[in-house]
Amino acid sequence: MTDPVAIRNVHKTFRRATGETVHALDGVSFTARQNTLTALVGPDGAGKTTLLRLLAGLMAADTGVVEVLGIDAAVEPQAVQEQIGYMPQKFGLYEDLTVQQNLDLYADLHGIGETERREIYPRLMAMTALGRFTGRLAGKLSGGMKQKLGLACTLVRSPRLLLLDEPTVGVDPLSRRELWEIVRRLVQESDLSVVVSTSYLDEAEFCDHAVALHQGKVLAQGAPHEITARAAGRVFMAQAADPAITARALQARLFRHPGMVDAAPEAGKVRIVTAQPEAPGDLDGITCQPAPPRFEDGFMLLFRAAVGDIQSSHIELQRRAAGEAGAVVVEVDDLLRTFGDFTAVDHVSFQVRRGEIYGLLGPNGAGKSTTFRLLCGLIPATGGRLRVAGADLGKSRAAARAKLGYVAQKFSLYGDLSVDDNLAFFASAYGLRGERKRQRIAWAKAQFELEAMAALPSGQLPGGYQRRLAMAAALLHEPEILFLDEATSGADPLARREFWGRITALAEQGVTVIVTTHFMEEAEYCDRIIIMDGGAALAEGPPAAIRAKAKRPDGRAPTMEDAFIAIVEAARQEQQNQPNQTNQRGAA
Repeated sequence: MTDPVAIRNVHKTFRRATGETVHALDGVSFTARQNTLTALVGPDGAGKTTLLRLLAGLMAADTGVVEVLGIDAAVEPQAVQEQIGYMPQKFGLYEDLTVQQNLDLYADLHGIGETERREIYPRLMAMTALGRFTGRLAGKLSGGMKQKLGLACTLVRSPRLLLLDEPTVGVDPLSRRELWEIVRRLVQESDLSVVVSTSYLDEAEFCDHAVALHQGKVLAQGAPHEITARAAGRVFMAQAADPAITARALQARLFRHPGMVDAAPEAGKVRIVTAQPEAPGDLDGITCQPAPPRFEDGFMLLFRAAVGDIQSSHIELQRRAAGEAGAVVVEVDDLLRTFGDFTAVDHVSFQVRRGEIYGLLGPNGAGKSTTFRLLCGLIPATGGRLRVAGADLGKSRAAARAKLGYVAQKFSLYGDLSVDDNLAFFASAYGLRGERKRQRIAWAKAQFELEAMAALPSGQLPGGYQRRLAMAAALLHEPEILFLDEATSGADPLARREFWGRITALAEQGVTVIVTTHFMEEAEYCDRIIIMDGGAALAEGPPAAIRAKAKRPDGRAPTMEDAFIAIVEAARQEQQNQPNQTNQRGAA
């Protein structure tokens, strides 16, 4: 039987506006077998999306062979497209149409008749659990529900091959789990093969075959356990003897240690991967216990060998944040925000202290984004009290905003402007002039190592450098409080470690950081976190206290993701047991 996908020695280049040639794919070869799930894993710019577009017949390779379902995709792209389903990162849902209308539209486009729809629709609704929401506008769905609807629209004509491009980026852990259950069930129960790209390395462990990519090259491929095995004997859990040393501080120290491939906080300790199959022997006051390897550990060995030395992740502020350490700088008391009869934030209260890293976690639609916008003074509260940086946001939002920095989830700078032009624009927007403006721009480029790319249009920067530029712009006016909204979404693990090294350095110098993230391991960097759902606060406290609310059936220490899912599911179950509760909750 012909393999559904056969890629042989494929090359693809693009030319930037600057004239620079980018090798998106450089001699890539792999196959995907029938009824299997194949993962393309790697960071932004690895070549994952380009590969999927070649498979979908949307572009042709420069050289090499791309065969899909036995068809040459470059010669007969239409024949390929008639037999596959392709869900790009930004799937074309029509937000002013309902769930049902979106499904009908895609059925019309694919010529699916009424008889087939009566057979297909119930199966898709049962699979995605969208049956109760067919009359809801797509624009009113949470991020996870939108992804499920996109998948349902892709499957409306029962394809032989399904291509999914980063289907879980920006999706909370609970929705990620549900989406993967759907995909695995499709492979098991249907005559279907799936190729999926992802930057979440743990997702590769669900697959039959993994292809690890970096800058258009294949680093390794095989069954996930084969890549995991590369890290055997090199993974340890490190812990400081001094309880005053936090996991965040220990991670920052270990990440820069010679011979260290990776270091990330986990369950109050730091998970490390060493270059040699032995624990480092020169870590005074730190104990290291062996730990079983995971796919991410094997990938990081491959990745670090490809990228070489890591960049500096320290930031030295020219002026430390003013005020007493530990003083309350954000005070949220009985915060309420409604949109008509829809309650987005439901009487939430918490405080954040100077120099703290405070995490705002929750499923898609939990109310995090609305709370974020309220804290930044972008929208007014319906009720309650909200003080930020000494200002009452009910009376003086402009005064508070001058002391805030904001890094959005999506790249929010001007892509056609150079790095220098973006920094100059935002410096002026923050009221910086003359020599002070020049000093701050020079500081930003030096601290974030942007000098070599100063003339490049920001939209052409690699993903990691785009995040550096966004943070540099947010810090130009030396804010007291920094807001980070899913700022590492889609970034590779190494870029995320470097990013958090900078955040740790900022907090140590008195900057208060409030962050939302769907990477539950990143919650371990926080001093305290709050978990929200349906606009309400479910739990708050240090990471250790949150983890203590969950238990694993295998007896191992629960992770933050275990605790997150347990807390949200318990709250939802309790709500289901209260049938008389009629308040409509949720979040924009």
